[in-house]
Amino acid sequence: MTAAAVEPEVYGSTTPRLFTPPLVSGPPGPCGCGCALTPETSYGFDVEEFAVNVLARPLDPWQRWAAIHGGELLPDGRPRFLILLILVARQNGKTELLVILILFWLFVEDRRLVLGTSTNLDYAKESWEKAVELAEAVDALAEDIAPNGIRRANGEQVLRTIHHARYKIAASNRKGGRSLTIHRLVLDELREHADWSAYGAAVPAMNAVSDAQGWLISNQGDARAVVLHSLRKAALDFIETGEGDERLGLLEWSAPDGSKATDVSAIQAANPNVGYRLSLSNILGAARRAQRAGGEELATFLTEILCMSVPMLDPAIDAGKWADCRDPGDLSAVRGRVALCFDVSIDGRHATLAAAAQLSDGRVRVEAVKAWDDMKVMRREMRAVVRQVGPRRVGWFPSGPAAAYAAVLDDNDQDGWPPEGVEVEGIRAEVPAVCMGFAELVDAGDVAHSDDPLFNAQVGGTEKGRRGDAWVFVRRGAGHCDATYAMAGAVHLARTLPEEKPAGWFGVV
Repeated sequence: MTAAAVEPEVYGSTTPRLFTPPLVSGPPGPCGCGCALTPETSYGFDVEEFAVNVLARPLDPWQRWAAIHGGELLPDGRPRFLILLILVARQNGKTELLVILILFWLFVEDRRLVLGTSTNLDYAKESWEKAVELAEAVDALAEDIAPNGIRRANGEQVLRTIHHARYKIAASNRKGGRSLTIHRLVLDELREHADWSAYGAAVPAMNAVSDAQGWLISNQGDARAVVLHSLRKAALDFIETGEGDERLGLLEWSAPDGSKATDVSAIQAANPNVGYRLSLSNILGAARRAQRAGGEELATFLTEILCMSVPMLDPAIDAGKWADCRDPGDLSAVRGRVALCFDVSIDGRHATLAAAAQLSDGRVRVEAVKAWDDMKVMRREMRAVVRQVGPRRVGWFPSGPAAAYAAVLDDNDQDGWPPEGVEVEGIRAEVPAVCMGFAELVDAGDVAHSDDPLFNAQVGGTEKGRRGDAWVFVRRGAGHCDATYAMAGAVHLARTLPEEKPAGWFGVV
């Protein structure tokens, strides 16, 4: 009979890896982390006492740390942070902390309006229901609920106290919080805010309240999490320089950039409840699967469990495999087999001409020939650049934004275009196969590149645009993927070339 495996005594980090330090200085206070915060300089100690003595739900160590540091007070009694951004991996007790805070604000501080929001109203409703259940189950709170103070009508959920404090919920959208005066605000799942409409509806509703405070909580997101990334950058700038918004705070439990999914120290940094309510072995099992699978599964694990920012959640090309294909060199040894491909970004602001040729070892080398951010200049230069390279083929994608510039490459004229021996080819019906095929070649290590910054940047931001069982390259959020398309197209054209012509009949790459 095999003995059951014993879970190692490994605990998550109570202290966040990144945080805005307290303003107060002096001898260590009762927080226990070495800071000088005391019950006089943080309302978080009162939250802790409320959780223990009223709710009989003691805070987990990291929750206590967050409450104390997030509850820091200015000398005039206002919260030090108007906006507090908390980043921590999923399933570590974020909702529990928020519910305890909301009940404290409602029943102890008598805040006139506490508004809780989430990207989905049902998610906000779950937190609201949990708060109502707790309030009804605790006699000291239940007796302070106003007559008919609980309203469950869909979209109108409210919890009122006899002291005229109330807790409402709303969806995170351009209407959530408008026409209200908010004293305490909770924005959950901030990573889902792809624009500023929901933030703009709720946060300014605190402007008329001198001691208002908003807690914005989430795990990390991808490139679409524009609000989260902007606030986080501003908070980090203040931590590093002391300049900027002194009332914006950051408490971040996350793995350092570049961490491997299976790194136990990284898991501890992002998951403060490991060893308390989370099983390290369970997380490690998922980490090993994600590490082997790579791609979307790995990106999702890094974001959700290691609380790391990733360029995307559905990457078209595995970033690690792309890095493994780095092999500085050029195309001089295969100049008779060079193919070019041209593509334009979806917004028409950037264009790339890429080259590719198959090497003697079977790999395909890719190089950037030219990039433009001025389409008028591109029109003037394109043919001259192609003539200088002297490829066997030059192509583009007629079904994409490059179609607007088809005349630059495709139209025959009296100016000797196309050059002798150069095929001009539009890549049409096989676009998904071109994209998927290029990703497969990268996965297999059959692509060579010289670490070009343009290629690296665009590969790192290119996602899959699903088309049934197939997919093509897309770019969500800021940036372009025309260079990724140009590479893939050039590789496709190079790999389908007929037998090589003698070297020396064309120009130089």
